[in-house]
Parts: sequence; structure tokens; C-alpha cells
Amino acid sequence: MALRERVAAYFDEGHGHREAARHFRVPPRFVNEFMRLRREAGSLEPRRQGHAPGSGKLAPHVDFVRRRMARCGSKAGFMEATLAFARQRAEFNKILSAPPPLWSGSRLD
Repeated sequence: MALRERVAAYFDEGHGHREAARHFRVPPRFVNEFMRLRREAGSLEPRRQGHAPGSGKLAPHVDFVRRRMARCGSKAGFMEATLAFARQRAEFNKILSAPPPLWSGSRLD
């Protein structure tokens, strides 16, 4: 935060973007983007990064995960239950994908 404040103060003294970038040894794009952000948001705080809360591929499953964590009591319990479920599912899939047993009866020609 200190660098942003110093760059802003230097710029406010009347120096240009490129001159401020040279003075503080930062890329000119940093100064350009930072000053634009300050102009638009009116703040020296950086923008929030990442996706907006509540979006993403797991958003539809939030309620399920919260219920499961409440039932398990802790993150460790949740992980143990989830891993046990995954192991059961893997075993079930292995059974389904196994080749059928050989026919033990007589051949019908």
C-alpha cells in the first residue's frame, strides 16, 4: 500500500505517468492502471481478484457440502466421509466395468 500512496503523491505533485514509473522503478502500465483505478474507484485499494462469490462450478453444491460438513462435525470428518464415498464409488465402478464371467453352462449351438 505504501508504494501506491507514494506513486499517487508523486503524480499529484504534477509529474507524469512515465516519469513516476521511472522514479519508482515500476512498469508504466502499473502507474497507468493504478491511476485509472484511483480515478474510477476513488480509492488506493486494489480491486478484488477472482470470481464473484457464489459463482463457479461448485456453486450448485454449496448446500450439500454445508449439510455434509455439519453432519460430520469438522473438515477432517468431512474429508474422511468424502474419501470413503469416493472409494465405495470406485469399487462399484470397478465391478460394473469388469468383464462378464465366463458361461459355465453347456454351449448352445
